[in-house]
Amino acid sequence: MKKKLLFSVWLNSLITIAEVIGGLMSGSLALLGDSLHNFSDTMSLLASFIAIKIGERSKNEKYTFGYRRSEIIVAFLNSISVVIISILIVVESVRRLLHPTVVHATVLLYVSLVGLAANLFSVFLLHEHSRESMNIRSAYLHLIADTLSSILVVAGAVLMKAWEMYWLDPVIAAGITVYMLKEAYELLRESLEVLMEASPNLSFESIKREIEEIEGVKNAHHFHAWRVGEKEIHFECHVEVVENMELKDAQRIIDEIEARLREHGVTHVTVQLECDRCQGRMICS
Repeated sequence: MKKKLLFSVWLNSLITIAEVIGGLMSGSLALLGDSLHNFSDTMSLLASFIAIKIGERSKNEKYTFGYRRSEIIVAFLNSISVVIISILIVVESVRRLLHPTVVHATVLLYVSLVGLAANLFSVFLLHEHSRESMNIRSAYLHLIADTLSSILVVAGAVLMKAWEMYWLDPVIAAGITVYMLKEAYELLRESLEVLMEASPNLSFESIKREIEEIEGVKNAHHFHAWRVGEKEIHFECHVEVVENMELKDAQRIIDEIEARLREHGVTHVTVQLECDRCQGRMICS
């Protein structure tokens, strides 16, 4: 997978250079916008590759959770870059609509066809790995969005060449941003939730009831849940147990709590057993 990712970096770098040259020669905003998007793809893929290499490093005394969250940071930055590029495209599109520019449709068509072919190949390379991590998904979404934009650019180039519909150039450039912004928002929201250590859609009320059903448990409270990486969910809680409990019974309770939480997708559990220790018994405190 890493070799495919690195190959896609080189491929998208070549596309970016070709589209910048083609955009300047043809005067096409859509092609220049596509080159900016491809540049974003290249940076996204490169950052994803670097994040994977960093994430493979072992845990140590300073980074006891390891480096997996580096992939989340990359996904967050990538989604912001998509938003920024989209805004720039919209602003320039409005300016072009107010002041139309003639586009060299033949150059636009040939360059956009090359870009489309290269983007389709990159999407094919990463498709099977697109659900492995948020980081890879962010790079894959960049490529999907750019493939769609390339299709629009090719279609626009055909229409401009046949009927000189040059107003399509800024319209297509602006239209590209719709898909980009939608996907970027979802990724931005998810990555921000992980970075802010938001609870990963667990039902605390349901978990509380399940824990309190265990023999020897009087109350469960002080719940905290967060994600270290995309697929690693940590959970901690305080559990009040009956007095004079034997050590083997305490261990039985902890084991059963861990087993029940695994059914909720939790990968790491920390349980603090206590007797009449916490004054407040709120679920979150």
